[in-house]
Amino acid sequence: MTENPTIIGAVPLLRGLPKDQIALLTAAARRVSLPLHHRLFEEGGPADRFWIIEAGCVALDVLEPGVGRLTIATLGRGDVVGLSWLVPPYQWQFGAVCTQPVQAYEFDARTVRAACAEHPEFGYAIAMRFMTVTVQRLQTTRTRLLRAIPVASAVAGSRED
Repeated sequence: MTENPTIIGAVPLLRGLPKDQIALLTAAARRVSLPLHHRLFEEGGPADRFWIIEAGCVALDVLEPGVGRLTIATLGRGDVVGLSWLVPPYQWQFGAVCTQPVQAYEFDARTVRAACAEHPEFGYAIAMRFMTVTVQRLQTTRTRLLRAIPVASAVAGSRED
C-alpha cells in the first residue's frame, strides 16, 4: 500500500501531522473506488479498516429486528468511516453502505495500530484526532435526539410533583 504522502497529509483530519507521521499512515493506505450500494461492513464484524471519504456518501446504519436497516448518520467528503478499529475488541458497532459511488482512502487498521504502539507520539496524535471525530458525532446525535423529544414531554418531565 503506497499512496502519495502529500495527498494524505492534505486530508483535513490529518492536516498538520508531521511528515514522518504522514509517512506511517501512507504506508497503511490505498485509494479505493466503491460502487453504489457497496456494503463496507456489518455490525459485529471485525473492524480491520477505516476510510476517509474523498467523494461520495456513506450511510451508517443499524439493523432493527422486524423493521430493517435504519440510517443513523450520513457521511461525505472528508469524513471518516469507521471508528471501531481503534478500540478493542475491534468490532463494528454499526453497518455502513455506499449511498453514492465513493472515492476514498482505505487504511489497514492493524498496520496503523502497530505504528501507534511503536510510535507513542503518533498514537497520541491519531487518538486525539479520532476522539475529536467521536465527540462531534456524539454532539450531532445529541442534537438529533433533543429535536426528536416532544416539547410537552420535556416540560412534563421537568415538573416537580
